[in-house]
Amino acid sequence: MASGGLRIGRTTSTTTGSGGLKNLFTYRIFISAMFTLLFIATLSVLFTSNPSTVSSQTTTTISTTTTNGGDPVISKSNSQFQSYVHRSFLALKSDPLKTRLDLIQKQANDHIALVNAYAAYARKLKLENSKQLRVFEDLIRNFIDLTSRPAYKSALFETKGSIEEDLLRQFEKEVKDRVKTARQLISEAKESFDNQLKIQKLKDTIFAVNEQLTKAKKQGAFSSLIAAKSIPKSLHCLAMRLVGERIAHPEKYMDQGGKPEFEDPNLYHYAIFSDNVIAASVVVNSAVKNALEPWKHVFHVVTDRMNLAAMQVWFIMRPAGGGAHVEVKAVEDYTFLNASYVPVLRQLESANLLKFYFENRAENATKDANNLKFRNPKYLSMLNHLRFYLPEMYPKLHKILFLDDDVVVQKDLTGLWKIDMDGKVNGAVETCFGSFHRYAQYMNFSHPLIKAKFNPKACAWAYGMNFFDLDAWRKEKSTEQYHYWQTQDFVEIGDSSTWLDYLLLNNQAS
Repeated sequence: MASGGLRIGRTTSTTTGSGGLKNLFTYRIFISAMFTLLFIATLSVLFTSNPSTVSSQTTTTISTTTTNGGDPVISKSNSQFQSYVHRSFLALKSDPLKTRLDLIQKQANDHIALVNAYAAYARKLKLENSKQLRVFEDLIRNFIDLTSRPAYKSALFETKGSIEEDLLRQFEKEVKDRVKTARQLISEAKESFDNQLKIQKLKDTIFAVNEQLTKAKKQGAFSSLIAAKSIPKSLHCLAMRLVGERIAHPEKYMDQGGKPEFEDPNLYHYAIFSDNVIAASVVVNSAVKNALEPWKHVFHVVTDRMNLAAMQVWFIMRPAGGGAHVEVKAVEDYTFLNASYVPVLRQLESANLLKFYFENRAENATKDANNLKFRNPKYLSMLNHLRFYLPEMYPKLHKILFLDDDVVVQKDLTGLWKIDMDGKVNGAVETCFGSFHRYAQYMNFSHPLIKAKFNPKACAWAYGMNFFDLDAWRKEKSTEQYHYWQTQDFVEIGDSSTWLDYLLLNNQAS
């Protein structure tokens, strides 16, 4: 039993050792075979030019045994390995010049297609693009002629051998020249063919033109104000020289008192409110020169206290011809014009109003050029608002002709006093055409009260000459209406002439 048991144990050990040795031997054979195959594949790549020789040298089938448990370790067919080696060989063997040629040809074809697209779009446009269309077509022909040139076609595209590098370099240079021309042409054509670019360019142009227009309007409005206020150098300090004359010879310029003609309702009366001596003189003398009966014409010139002496001296030194009468007074002579009665005088003392007219700020410079004239500080003068107090300034008169100091009379005006006003307050000349001088230009129609009371399309009129029926004015109580509107919160001081539109809308005789 003991010997039998020993014999059994020895047999088992021998069998186990024999199986381990066999497994080790099989593993070493497998490793050796793998290295051998890799060596053969490397040699075939390095020393052969025909990939088919690789398959003839590798005919060994890789097979593996199984483990004691019967599980497979590795199993690959010879055909799969040959395919792997063949692909690796082709990748290493490919000619770099051929790849370069393919890239050049692709670049040329891409630009041919792009130029064709722009040419097709150009054909849909009108004759002004016909020259551009011809350029596109010529460029396409150049591309096609280059790729079909016999020297390049046979040596580059149809050859099965190696490609000459010098010829390829020459072909590449010609292609790049045409590509550069195509890109330049397309870049120039984008503005014509690309709708988004055209729209953006149009927007930019409109914006730039609007900026130029706004700037030109502001400059024109400012220049016109300067031109209107400018006087020759010889007339500089005229008012001061006239005051000096009055101081030097006070006896010549004594106040003669009022004349009965100043209140005679049977004569032709004019109202001129100005602080400009020369301008007031031009209005008076042009009216007198063209009057048929100048002795029946009476001119009421009102100025401020600073210019009163100069104005009086001027008309005494140079009296109106033909026996016409000239009365010169200051605003301060009308004592009823005080802050308790006149709302605008209270507004003229406002700090915000002074800031509006005199402070030079960037936002003021960007205001609408059309309203630039309304920012003139002259509107702070009471002279600009006197016309609304004509019935109280001249209580004995029935009719009066108001003239601005920039008016030159060219014919006899006595026919105006013969017009039947039919109960209307104001007689003037309409100057509306298109949107010019419409109420919408002067009034804030976003305010509900303004919108309810006035028509934005209603026509205004020339403010330089207005014929007033003072009796109708008193009856309609136009001054009281003026005071009402002046006290509203939305009112701003501006050209007081526009208040005629507001107050006398239903009292105009054109």
